[in-house]
Amino acid sequence: MNEFLEILHHEFELPLSNPVLVFSIILLIILVSPILFRKINIPGIIVLIISGIIIGPFGVGLLEQNSAIDLFSKIGLLYIMFIVSLELDMNQFKVNRNKSFAFGFFTFALPLLIGFPVCFYLLGYDFNASFLTASMFATHTLISYPIVSKMGVSKNEAVAITVGGTILTDTAVLIILAVILGNAQEGGLTSDFWIRLIISLTIFCAIMFYLVPKIARWFFTKMEKEKHSHYIFVLTVVFLSAFLAELAGVEDIIGAFLAGLALNRLIPHTSALMNRIEFMGNSLFIPFFLISVGMLVDVRVIFSGYMAIVVALTLSIVAISGKWLAAFLTQQVYKYSASQRRVIFGLSSGHAAATLAVIIVGFNADVIDVNILNGTIILILITSIVATLATENAAKIMVVESREVDPEEIKKSESFKMESILLPLANITNLEKLLEFAVLIKDKSSENPVSILSVVPNDEQAELNIAQAKTKLEDFVKQASATETSVDVTATIDHDVASGISRKSKELIADLIVMGWPTSSGKGEVIGEKMAAIIDQTLKTVFLCESGKPWATHTKLIIAVPAHSEKMEGFELWVKKVIKIAEELSVPILVYCTNKTQRAIENLITKLNLRAPFDFNEFNNLEDFLIIAKDLEPENIIMFITARKGSVAYDPILEKIPVKLEQHFPDNTKIMVFPQ
Repeated sequence: MNEFLEILHHEFELPLSNPVLVFSIILLIILVSPILFRKINIPGIIVLIISGIIIGPFGVGLLEQNSAIDLFSKIGLLYIMFIVSLELDMNQFKVNRNKSFAFGFFTFALPLLIGFPVCFYLLGYDFNASFLTASMFATHTLISYPIVSKMGVSKNEAVAITVGGTILTDTAVLIILAVILGNAQEGGLTSDFWIRLIISLTIFCAIMFYLVPKIARWFFTKMEKEKHSHYIFVLTVVFLSAFLAELAGVEDIIGAFLAGLALNRLIPHTSALMNRIEFMGNSLFIPFFLISVGMLVDVRVIFSGYMAIVVALTLSIVAISGKWLAAFLTQQVYKYSASQRRVIFGLSSGHAAATLAVIIVGFNADVIDVNILNGTIILILITSIVATLATENAAKIMVVESREVDPEEIKKSESFKMESILLPLANITNLEKLLEFAVLIKDKSSENPVSILSVVPNDEQAELNIAQAKTKLEDFVKQASATETSVDVTATIDHDVASGISRKSKELIADLIVMGWPTSSGKGEVIGEKMAAIIDQTLKTVFLCESGKPWATHTKLIIAVPAHSEKMEGFELWVKKVIKIAEELSVPILVYCTNKTQRAIENLITKLNLRAPFDFNEFNNLEDFLIIAKDLEPENIIMFITARKGSVAYDPILEKIPVKLEQHFPDNTKIMVFPQ
């Protein structure tokens, strides 16, 4: 008995040393603490840092810093920087790049110009510490972005330029970090340092932005079926990039950040892979890092004298003031409203991921002291609360302002009701790509599932065939669930496939139907009798798709649109889906259309407050259809907007287009759209 008690005493002796027990306690904190503090509206990031302070060596001493915690902390830090750059919307950045660069300059330069004199002259820190701390003010983390997303104002231009400005500020600050650390070393910023840094960064950037995307595109294509290996590949790229960054003479967090930019176009935001990346980061690696940050904080230093409190308050005031001035200047230059200024301030005033990264690296390199570290933690607490409240209030005002639009116009909008997508099954071998496409274009605000339909003939084997069809489709339900998209498998009995699909589309009130590209009948036609019957009987917007490549590996979306397409009822729907494809795949859009159609698309984008990187080429004669070949590459998606017989945009030449697509573009992903 005494021996058992002695073992218990040893296992629970503080600080805890059993790795299994330590890991269990950290997981328990990650699980329980956000739930307990959510009721009093404390941001989750602050809860985890406070938890780390309590259990750390300067708190109750439950845990101590050791190699295992340091390893997970490093992984979490790299993961934060990777996700920050991976989640950037590169298309939004391209559309608003000039305004994003202007805001990025303001939000980088103003906090730096205010912060350096304050740290150097008022607080009395040396050049390196002052410059690094001032550069920390320039960073911002979009911790309040989920608020604007949830309230439906994420497409507002003010939100877009704030997100785009993150690219400039975070990249510039991370480069400054490399220079400051170089200056802090023996020898300082010599000519050899600059030559070595420039050459090594040039080689490193060439690897990251030329070699890595090519390898990733090849891997995702060759290993398309091995879904589990995609996540391991991404992790490998992140940590190898971090190591290469160290070899290049800069911090490993720069490597992780650039890895996210390099893979940004290849990982759609609604894909199963992105879901896995975010899940592992948000549920394990990042919380582990935040807890380890709290363990570094010595609370006694804060209360041991006035200096720590002065530093903390000064840092917070300077950080908030600099971001407010940047938002104010941006408002004045681009004539934004007061609510847009507030949302810019709210989104850019939060300090978390990059701020923690810079300060932790600087603290470990002995560039900054414990007062700056502790002051930064308090800064994160204050700015997280300010950012959350400012963004929420501004978003509410913007929602009210947007309601001033004519209610009748809103009711006519395709987004007025919950979207419903029907995916009729003809060949199960093509279903995986079609389901990926349906998930890609699905409106995430719609709670309706993607409906997979199998039509079986009405004979003696009908019941058995329905059961077999549903069994075969269960694996695809699992595939969709990996992207957190609900899928409904349904089957119906009918003598005719076309009438079965038509009837089911009416029952589901489907907005659009996604089907595979029809197999050639051998009679010089692609749209055979069965497919023509389905298209004619459904009257819904129909997408016919053929893709031999993973969707994420495409580089451009090229669209050909016949005259008068803007007069068709399904015009708004297909334009929104085109923008959705471009957003998810981070690809530019090139549209061949008439001048009238171009103006209609531009007006619709303005009316719906959407943003997308559109380019237009004039296209008046369907006989000149092959003119689009001059801009086409194998990695491009070619989409043709066609029309049903009897519609205002119909032309007999449209009947020949599917055959031309197969003959002249056999290697390209092809999509034909029959608007409602």
